[in-house]
Amino acid sequence: MGTMILQRVRLALKYSSIGAVVGGSVYLLRKNDWEMSTVGVVRFGRAAAAAASIVADYKWNLRNVDPKSKEYELLKSQIHTRSALKLRAMCCKNGGAFIKVGQHVGTLEYLLPAEYVNTMKILHNDAPQSAIEDLFKVFEEDIGKKVEDVFVSFSKEPLGTASLAQVHKATTKDGKVLAVKIQHPKVKAHSYLDIRTMEFLINRVAWIFPDFQYVWLAEETRRNLPKELDFIKEGEHCERAAKMFSHFKFLKVPKVYWDLSSERVLTMEYCEGGKVDDRAYMKKHKIDVNEVSRDLGKLYSEMIFVNGYVHCDPHPGNVLVNKTKQGTQIVLLDHGLYQTLTDDFRINYCKLWMSIIQTNLKGIEKYSKNLDVGRLYPLFACMLTARSWDAVTHGIDTREVTDKENDELRENAATYFIEISQVLNSIPRQMLLIMKTNDVLRGIEAALQTRSNASSFINMSKCCIRALGREKLKNCEGYFQMLRTQSYTHWQLARIQLYEFILWLRSSALVRWFKGNKQVTAS
Repeated sequence: MGTMILQRVRLALKYSSIGAVVGGSVYLLRKNDWEMSTVGVVRFGRAAAAAASIVADYKWNLRNVDPKSKEYELLKSQIHTRSALKLRAMCCKNGGAFIKVGQHVGTLEYLLPAEYVNTMKILHNDAPQSAIEDLFKVFEEDIGKKVEDVFVSFSKEPLGTASLAQVHKATTKDGKVLAVKIQHPKVKAHSYLDIRTMEFLINRVAWIFPDFQYVWLAEETRRNLPKELDFIKEGEHCERAAKMFSHFKFLKVPKVYWDLSSERVLTMEYCEGGKVDDRAYMKKHKIDVNEVSRDLGKLYSEMIFVNGYVHCDPHPGNVLVNKTKQGTQIVLLDHGLYQTLTDDFRINYCKLWMSIIQTNLKGIEKYSKNLDVGRLYPLFACMLTARSWDAVTHGIDTREVTDKENDELRENAATYFIEISQVLNSIPRQMLLIMKTNDVLRGIEAALQTRSNASSFINMSKCCIRALGREKLKNCEGYFQMLRTQSYTHWQLARIQLYEFILWLRSSALVRWFKGNKQVTAS
């Protein structure tokens, strides 16, 4: 009798569990307009199927192939390409957090195999759009007003579409032209499960391939995505950055309209401009690409080395340039992702960069090890600068980047894939977003053809010296020591300014004219 009762209880539990799953699924489908792809099991299944297919491709096709042979390298490159395409297709179907991670992968040039980077880069310009009606629902739910009651016009086509939101141009009834950023309707609902899915799958891949150490990618997404999904925080970042960097007259940060903003809606002033990597736009509007590159370098050097408060998503869609009566203007958009650096990390990072600029190999080793890199410090220096070790040891501020060096770096990203993943897994988590930011900025410099010019290293040196001088001042005992520290800092800055003046003089029109006249006289 007892056994029969136990069986009935088990059967009841079984059917009630099935009923709960079915009921929950029906509820979710109804809640999400009967869209099958919104059910967690479907999204998880899609991601798991892509991961399984990719793992099987590597395991099956590389079996019994000599890792040192040319055949292995060719085969591995083909698998990288197939896998990247599968991964991108899955990211586009699942959307949201998956696209965010795909975009992150697309910025890690020289850190990941080129096949993955080049394939994922497309996601920056080709993120899926939400229907305008769905966005209006989000606006009305959060702001409590109908769109037509607030705006006389609201563009149907977005100004830009990203993984988490899209931006539309709108005009209020009192004539203000605004940019309205509205979150994709289901992103926040999906985000928790998507992050857990990524963590689970990346951990399983790491278990199958012990050398695969990219667990940090899922961890960083889990840490940063909730911040990016809160547009109130983004608005606060926006206002803080505008105040902190107000001394840069070239910088424009849009004003936030708080009465039309919420966690899922951010309304800002509309800013004109072309993308920061668009040379054709700059040529048309007579904007000096060298000035843009120099000012962008000044801004980010100040953020990283002096203030320790860094805008970490400067891809071209988020940075505009504009010609105004006051001069060239840089417009900084999308303030959702900021990194606040600890003083200890920031000072070590300053000292590391000063060692790199001064070709101080002992300093490079010491401060790299302070950042938990260990014996792989030469590789870390190459990852940080996107330069070869030969260039690092002979002075990156004096040697131009060549096509040969770029090709070598891309090859190294594939050859030293395991070692690179070890470095990324060991460094402080603050460094990960800084490295991503550096890579994006280098991509802009490459597009503008201003990469590795002397002015960028001069700006970095100035900011490092100021930051280190401030730190020493904190620990000074007595007026005389403070005066000595300030004098030394000013002396170092004066030396750099003198060097900057000499470089300008060498490239000036007067010197070129003098050299030309000398050649004519000699002939």
